[in-house]
Amino acid sequence: MAAAAGQRWGTAAPLFALALGLLAAAAQVCGDQSQGAVFLREFTLIRRESLHDDFLSDLLNNHRTEDPSSRTARSEEDRDSLWDAWGSWSECSRTCGGGASYSLRRCLSSKTCEGRNIRYRTCSNVDCPPEAGDFRAQQCSAHNDVKYQGQFYEWLPVSNDPDNPCSLKCQARGAALVVELAPKVLDGTRCYTESLDMCISGLCQIAYVGAADSSVQFIFYQPIIHRWRETDFFPCSASCGGGYQLTSAECFDLRSNRVVADQYCHYYPENIKPKPKLQECNLDPCPASDGYKQIMPYDLYHPLPRWESTPWTACSSSCGGGIQSRSVSCVEEDIQGHISPVEEWKCMYTPKMPLVQPCNIFDCPKWLAQEWSPCTVTCGQGLRYRVVLCIDHRGMHTGGCSSKTKPHIKEECIVPTPCYKPKEKLPVEAKLPWYKQAQELEEGAVVSEEPSFIPEAWSSCSVTCGVGSQVRLVKCQVLLSFSQSVADLPIDECEGPKPVSQRACYSGPCNGEAAEYTPEETDQLYGRLQEFDELYDWEYEGFTECSESCGGGVQEAVVTCLNKQTRETADETQCVISRRPPQLLKACSLDPCPPRWEIGKWNTCSLTCGVGLQTRDVFCSHLLSRESNETVILADELCHKPKPSLVQACNRFDCPPSWYTTEWQECSQTCGGGVQKRDILCKQRLADGSLLELPETFCSMPKLVSQQTCKNEDCPNEWLLSDWSQCSVSCGEGTQSRNAICRKMLKTGGSIIINSSLCPPLPFSSLIRPCALATCARHNRPAHKQSPHIVAVKKVYIQTRKQKKLHFIVGGYAYLLPKTSVILRCPTRRFRKSMIFWEKDNKRLISTAHITIAPYGYMKIHRLKPSDTGIYTCIAGPAREHFVIKLIGSNKNLIAGQPAGIREEETMRKASLNEALRTQEKHINGILFNGSKTEKRGHPADPSGWYDNIVSRLLQHKSWPGGNLEFWEAQESTERNVSSEEDQSQEYSLPYTMVTEQKRLDDIIRNLSQQPEELKDVYTEQLVVQLAHEIFKSHLERQESVLKASRRRVDSASMEYPFHRHVSGFTSSLRTSSAEAFLPTSMNPTNGLHSPHQKPAILRKISAAQQLSASEVVTHLGQTVVLASGTLSVLLHCEAVGNPKPTISWAKNGEEVKYNDRMLLQPDDSLQILAPVEADVGFYACNASNALGSDSVSIAVTLAGKPLIKASRTTVINTELPAVTADIGSTVKTIQRTNVTISCQVAGVPEAEVTWFKNKVKLSPAHHLRDGLLLIANVSLSDQGLYSCKAANLRGEVTESSQLLVLEPPRPLPYLENLTAVLSSIGTSLPSVLTSPSGTKMTISPGSSALIGCAVDGHPTPNITWLYSGKPLTLRHRFLAAGQILQILNISDAPEGEFSCLAQNEAGSLLQKTSLAIQDYQWSVDKLMSCSASCGHKGIQVPQLRCLLDGTEVNISNCKKKPKPTLQPIACNRRDCPSRWMVTSWSPCTRSCGGGIQMRRVTCQRLTAKGNSVPMSNEACAQASKRPVDTQSCNRQPCVEWVASSWGQCNGPCIGPRLAVQHRQIFCQTKDGTSVSSDQCSALPRPLSTQNCWTDICGVHWRVSLWTVCTATCGNYGFQSRRVDCVHIRTNKPVLEHYCSWRPRPVNWQRCNITPCENMECRDTTRYCEKVKQLKLCQLTQFKSRCCGTCGKA
Repeated sequence: MAAAAGQRWGTAAPLFALALGLLAAAAQVCGDQSQGAVFLREFTLIRRESLHDDFLSDLLNNHRTEDPSSRTARSEEDRDSLWDAWGSWSECSRTCGGGASYSLRRCLSSKTCEGRNIRYRTCSNVDCPPEAGDFRAQQCSAHNDVKYQGQFYEWLPVSNDPDNPCSLKCQARGAALVVELAPKVLDGTRCYTESLDMCISGLCQIAYVGAADSSVQFIFYQPIIHRWRETDFFPCSASCGGGYQLTSAECFDLRSNRVVADQYCHYYPENIKPKPKLQECNLDPCPASDGYKQIMPYDLYHPLPRWESTPWTACSSSCGGGIQSRSVSCVEEDIQGHISPVEEWKCMYTPKMPLVQPCNIFDCPKWLAQEWSPCTVTCGQGLRYRVVLCIDHRGMHTGGCSSKTKPHIKEECIVPTPCYKPKEKLPVEAKLPWYKQAQELEEGAVVSEEPSFIPEAWSSCSVTCGVGSQVRLVKCQVLLSFSQSVADLPIDECEGPKPVSQRACYSGPCNGEAAEYTPEETDQLYGRLQEFDELYDWEYEGFTECSESCGGGVQEAVVTCLNKQTRETADETQCVISRRPPQLLKACSLDPCPPRWEIGKWNTCSLTCGVGLQTRDVFCSHLLSRESNETVILADELCHKPKPSLVQACNRFDCPPSWYTTEWQECSQTCGGGVQKRDILCKQRLADGSLLELPETFCSMPKLVSQQTCKNEDCPNEWLLSDWSQCSVSCGEGTQSRNAICRKMLKTGGSIIINSSLCPPLPFSSLIRPCALATCARHNRPAHKQSPHIVAVKKVYIQTRKQKKLHFIVGGYAYLLPKTSVILRCPTRRFRKSMIFWEKDNKRLISTAHITIAPYGYMKIHRLKPSDTGIYTCIAGPAREHFVIKLIGSNKNLIAGQPAGIREEETMRKASLNEALRTQEKHINGILFNGSKTEKRGHPADPSGWYDNIVSRLLQHKSWPGGNLEFWEAQESTERNVSSEEDQSQEYSLPYTMVTEQKRLDDIIRNLSQQPEELKDVYTEQLVVQLAHEIFKSHLERQESVLKASRRRVDSASMEYPFHRHVSGFTSSLRTSSAEAFLPTSMNPTNGLHSPHQKPAILRKISAAQQLSASEVVTHLGQTVVLASGTLSVLLHCEAVGNPKPTISWAKNGEEVKYNDRMLLQPDDSLQILAPVEADVGFYACNASNALGSDSVSIAVTLAGKPLIKASRTTVINTELPAVTADIGSTVKTIQRTNVTISCQVAGVPEAEVTWFKNKVKLSPAHHLRDGLLLIANVSLSDQGLYSCKAANLRGEVTESSQLLVLEPPRPLPYLENLTAVLSSIGTSLPSVLTSPSGTKMTISPGSSALIGCAVDGHPTPNITWLYSGKPLTLRHRFLAAGQILQILNISDAPEGEFSCLAQNEAGSLLQKTSLAIQDYQWSVDKLMSCSASCGHKGIQVPQLRCLLDGTEVNISNCKKKPKPTLQPIACNRRDCPSRWMVTSWSPCTRSCGGGIQMRRVTCQRLTAKGNSVPMSNEACAQASKRPVDTQSCNRQPCVEWVASSWGQCNGPCIGPRLAVQHRQIFCQTKDGTSVSSDQCSALPRPLSTQNCWTDICGVHWRVSLWTVCTATCGNYGFQSRRVDCVHIRTNKPVLEHYCSWRPRPVNWQRCNITPCENMECRDTTRYCEKVKQLKLCQLTQFKSRCCGTCGKA
């Protein structure tokens, strides 16, 4: 054990070394006494840091060797046998009556010594005092408080056992039980009662006592092999902050060298168990970081001693205050878990538990009477009632109150108002119907421990009408107290009169008619019924449960009809309804409700299977008052109960297998379409939420798509570049070019060709680059072979008259007459002409009878026919050129041949990319060249179809030569004289065809594509006429040059007339106005016929502004005019058509142009601006109007090309249309869900770029439409704001804005929040109603106020106007909540009209209405109450007064202000009453307890119809009912009193000097001494059960010794101690410390000399340094530091 302790404590090894050193030093000091031993007295282990001076002083000053003279001299045989001398004698085992003492010696040899090591002698051989008792009896009585086989016994000694006289045998008092309680008695116990022999170590030893010197013979016994051994200090009880540590003692077996059970050491009386030592430890404060104080166990194996208590005894009283006690002891648990009591000081480290405590200190239940009800009569004598409840200490309705002390629930009352009636001898209650007999029947019998009669409930009446009988069972029963069960006994076991088991009953008249009886039958019946009537009565039976647990509720007194004999509840019809006591109410649970959780409903589950989640709302609320229903929401911390969960799992079951998709992957293209993919997997969601992947066959639903087209944006505009062309030279340095098309890839995947200005600028080097070929040869021979080239002519030919044969060169279009032969020539360069071949519609041609393929690039078609229509291709190596032939029919229509369009498409599709790009670019550039952005349109992909359309219109025109073919044919011979038919160089001037450039037709196509659809036909006519004019003009010029050369050979007169006649006719038709020449809707001046009426249309002409001179600009509509510094004049043309002829007017920026000397309106309706200035900049609109409509086209005039925006300053309001369009600058007000388009028409040179903003934040291009339009689709309130359009170019920028306001017409709301707020603020329950479109209605009382709410909503907030019958209000009123609520004040008469509210805003109006009806409260007296009496002279019926509203009965308080109608009582039941018994009240009881007598007077009387009471003979009443008793016992409860026992001993806990507490028993008993329940004495004052008392035992105080010398002179570890004892004041002897516990215990340990040591000075800090130096302890660190001066000199 010591070794183990040494391992546990770091300082153990040095301490053992110190001990060994001390022993060695002591040996040296003794010198030649080397055989002796140094005995060190016990000392206390000290702190690890240092050794106390106490230790050194005790060790060095007090140790001494044993005086040789004190030891017995050794005998020779002892010296020879190597035994040491005998030691001193031990204390006697007894103080009287003969005990034993022992002496020890030790063996000095390493061998075994012969003899004994212990000897005994008797001692204390004086008689014990008589009160000490027998020594063996004392040992038996020590076992009285130890249970034996579960029971306590009082043990008596069994002496003179012949078999084993030294064992402790005892016998239980009063029983034959003899038990050996110990194997041996204590040393010194007599073996036998009459002998001096004594038991030593369990053996009977004979003692020989000498007579002279009382010497005792020495007897040697077996050596002692078990010794007590003191342990080291156990670990400290606390790791910091101050604890204590103990030593203990263990029983050690010297032979086996091991620790054994304690009882082995108890066998030897000389083995005195050392007392444990206690010291404080670990006094340093706990670290502030954790404040953790570890409580250590008693040691590693034992827990700390602890206080243990027995259970509290039963309370001495069930209520009203009692006491209960228990015993508390300090116990210790050993290794085996056995618990044994130990000294109390071991547990003093914790407070001792209290031994006594009060209990049941609450008040006993007691009767609590409520307030009395009003008297039942308004004059004279009546009754009043009250509710009486048994209330416990918590105020709850309970049982346990004595029925004997219950206050009465009714009493008589007298109203001082006289009734002016003859004085009645009997109490008022004795008269029907209110007045019943003034007697209270005894309570129903209850089963008790004495046999008694117990009646059961009455059976139902034996008849359904008339007089019958009722029976009941009466038993003799007794209560068995020990089993609390009821047993039936024979009838004769019960004493006293047996209750009746049969009685009469009346069930009403039979056959619904009043029964007629003889006077005798009447008396008999009425008498029996009187008994029946008195049997049932109304009583209060407590209160109902409170209607609310908090926040204010009500309780209603429960009124029941009781059978007065059985005290059982009966049907209410058994009691007289007119006698029912009044209703009693009282408030309850008035405290505000504590905060509680308000829980909403669970939301739907997030998943239908697998495992989903449901949520709900949970908030902490506080109900202040139920009356006002005022609830407030609180913080969650204020609700003390755990917050209910907000989430729960739901639908926890497996889902069917289904398809699960991954996220879509990135699109294959970032823009312009593309595809994206995803994975489709078959999975099943299990009930635990996990996903299980399954084969695809498990999923029954169709598989989802795994690929889709992307919905990304259109790609940015991009250039599509062709391949580079061949080098421009065949040798040397030249250039290569390529074409570029601006293309837009759409998000659908397709592409469109767009304006090249929409693509980013393309460097010139991207389209042209230099190329270098081989150096050119000197002999003009190309060094390298160049590719072939076909010299094509791009013209359009239209045959005007018949001709046998025509010559053409490939590259053009020819519209020819049938049966004309055609010769096509294909001129080539750098190609052998013999290698040329021809194709028609992509099929190679070979010579036939109809078509001849000639060498050197010629081809001839004989006499054209419809099948010859098509595309003829000349192919020279890689080069190819086309020629298109189409035929003209006899009706000037084109003849349809094979589907040339299809063939042409195929040809174009198969053409090379360069050819396609070249063709596309040619048309697109023509279309997009010059023209404002707002007028741009698309163009047809196939020019051939457009060519056909234009040529067809030319052929159909009335001025086109075709009808005059005979004239042209007559000139044929003349022309042949001046022109050779086969001259190939003159094909351009053939008179048989009209020729124009393809470029001219492309211009017409481009202009037509820009026109609106409704004007295309009109404009086509104009362009066709212009084209015809140009064709004939050029042809005439050629003809005139031909005629000039031929005049020398031909008679000019014969030629000039017919030719000029025709030409002049044609040209004159060209010079007519446009409205007359080409419009089908105009009036034809030739025939004078009127065409149909037509609304105006302005002709759009797409051409650049013509700069006639440096200072004059002429332009048409749709253009942009740029004013320069030198501009002196601007002429704006405007041409319009329509029937009637439209009127032309001009406007600038939306305002009419005011003409002046600078602004001139020309005769042709053109507008001329002279000397333009900056103020003239703007948009000029030409407006054409007639009776059928109008048209308008604008033109922009800018300054130096700066941006310009066409703005408007109007306000557009839309409340109906689904779409609205407005110019920028205007204010737009529209309803929701419409489409709003804002137009921002801009102009500028270069073209201005448009940017849109909303509230100064730039909008994405997705919102824009083409041509500067902004579309706001499906407008909502969130779209409101300021929209700005910014136009910017290199010249500058300009911004215009429009405000968009969203309108919402007034609409009705289902509620009005303001109305609730107004009602709560007013605090009165005013009637209120909301208006509605269909009308509402409310009924109110006259003179009251009413609130009418107009619940509407709209944007902007509607203005509300109140009307009455369609007119402004005239009644007294006021407006609340900004006019939303109308309060009508003091309505007196019924309004004849409706109240209505008219809500209006810019979006519309709404009319809602309501009507008020006034209904008054009225008194009604149409019913009679029941008769007040069944007989006698007082029966009256009073009309029942009711308050009605609209025929419905309401609370009578509503009619209080109405005058009550006079009520005339009606007499009823005025007849003689049958004879009946009359009784007086019971007299007071003759005794207050123990049984007394009450008496009353009983007479037979009859009440006549006149009100007189006539005495009758007893026989008259006896026939009807049994005579009531006139004497009864009372106050039968036993007389009881409190009885107190004598005071107990004054041995309670000490509470002061010589002051303790003593107790006594208090119980309730009857006068004859029988104990009864304390409840029966509860009404009497209870005597005290405890009091203070004086006792010498408590005459104690704390005694303290002087402080020891401080263990250090400086430093932090010095301390000093003192002894603290609880001692008796008189004897000054120590007693148990708990006697002094009423005073605080003085401290026994304190710090001292806490001053810093000076480290620089080497000096001694203890006075024992010389001893340290003598013992050579300076080498130890502890001593060296404490004795620095002394050890330094050494």
